[in-house]
Amino acid sequence: MPARSSSLIPGPLGQLTDAAPTAPDDLPSLLTCLAQVPDPRRDRGRRHPLVFVLSLAACAVLAGAKSLAAIAEWAADAPPHVLARLGGPCREPDRGAVAPAEATVRRILQRIDGDALDTAVGRWLAGREHAAGQEENDSDRPLPSLAVDGKTMRGARRTDGTQVHLLAAMTGTGLVTAQREVDGKTNEITVFRPLLAPLDLQGTVITFDALHSQTAHACFLVEDKHAHYIALVKGNHPTLHRWLKALPWREVPLLDKTRATAHGRDEIRRIKAAAVTGIAFPHAVQAVQIVRRRRIVTTGKVTLERVYGVTDLTAEQADATEIARRVRDHWGIENKIHHVRDTTYAEDASHVRTGTAPRAMASLRNLAIGALRLTDQTNIAAGLRHHTRDANRPLITLGIT
Repeated sequence: MPARSSSLIPGPLGQLTDAAPTAPDDLPSLLTCLAQVPDPRRDRGRRHPLVFVLSLAACAVLAGAKSLAAIAEWAADAPPHVLARLGGPCREPDRGAVAPAEATVRRILQRIDGDALDTAVGRWLAGREHAAGQEENDSDRPLPSLAVDGKTMRGARRTDGTQVHLLAAMTGTGLVTAQREVDGKTNEITVFRPLLAPLDLQGTVITFDALHSQTAHACFLVEDKHAHYIALVKGNHPTLHRWLKALPWREVPLLDKTRATAHGRDEIRRIKAAAVTGIAFPHAVQAVQIVRRRRIVTTGKVTLERVYGVTDLTAEQADATEIARRVRDHWGIENKIHHVRDTTYAEDASHVRTGTAPRAMASLRNLAIGALRLTDQTNIAAGLRHHTRDANRPLITLGIT
C-alpha cells in the first residue's frame, strides 16, 4: 500500500493497423469539427471548400508532411477517391475531384483563425479520449490530468522579429486538447485563463511550472473550474518559497523515490509531502519537496536541485507517490509533444513563418500525434511512415470513412 503524506507539520509498433479508432456515433467527426473554422477568404473566387483544404492538410501531416509544399505535393498525388471523400470539388466528371494548388494551401494556412483551428482539433481529440475513457471502470481510474506548458517555435519569427510562442494543454495520454499563441508583447500568464476557460475541467488535476503558480490561477481553477492543481513554487513567490524551504523536511519521511535514464541523463527523484495549514496560497493543503539528482552519463557531472510545490489535493486524494507521478507526467510534455514535434517533424528547423501558418502547422502536428496515440501507436515516426505508404490510411485513422 502506498505511503500517505506525513502530517508532522501543523496547519508499440505491433498495433499498427488500418482500423479507425472506435467512437460513439454521437461524437462529431473531424470534418464536422473543421467545418466550424471560419473561412478567411472572400466569397468570390473560392474554388475549394475550406474544410476540404484543412482535412487534406491534416491527412498530409499525418503522412509525414513537414511543410506547406509537402502538403500540396501529397494532395497532388492523392487518388481522386481520397479527394472526393474529403469533399473535393469535381468540375469534370471524367477527371474526378481536383486537388488545390500549393498557393491555395499556403494562403489559407497563413490566414486561418488559429484559435478556431485549435478549438476544432482539441474538440475532436478530447471527444475521442473521453469516449475511450468511458470504457474503463470509473472506480479504478485516477483523477484526469492536464499539463500546461509553453513552447517556442524557434524557426518561426513574426515581422517584428519576435518568435512564435505557443501555450498548450496536454492530457495524461499525450493529447493536446487546447493551444493558444502568446502575443510577443506579453507572456504566458495572460494566456493561461483563456486557454483553459472553454474546457470542462471538473475533477481534473492541472499541473504547470512555476511561472503559472499565481494566486489568481489557483482561485480560477478551484473556484471557477472546480479543478485541482499542483503548483511548483520558485523565485516568483519569494516569501512562500522561503516558507516552504524552511519547513522541517528532515522530520518528514521519504515517501517516494524513482530513477530514470533518458537523453543521456541519469536522474533520481525523491519526494516528500506533508499536510500544512495557514499556507499563503489559495486552497493549498499539502506542501511538497522534490529533490532531483542528475548525472550526465558522458561527463559524469552531477547536479542537485530542490523543488518545492503546493497542491489543493488532500493526502487522501493524492499521496506523495501520486503527486510524484503527476509531476513526472507534467515534465513528460517535453518528450510526448515538444520533443516529437522537434525531432520527428523538425519543427524548430521549419521555415514556415508567415502569418498564422506556423501555428496552423503546430495544430496539425498535434492532431496527427494525437490521432496516432488514440490508436495506441507509441512510435510516432513509425506511425507516420506507415501512413505515408497508403493515401487511404490517414483517412481511416482520422475517422473519415
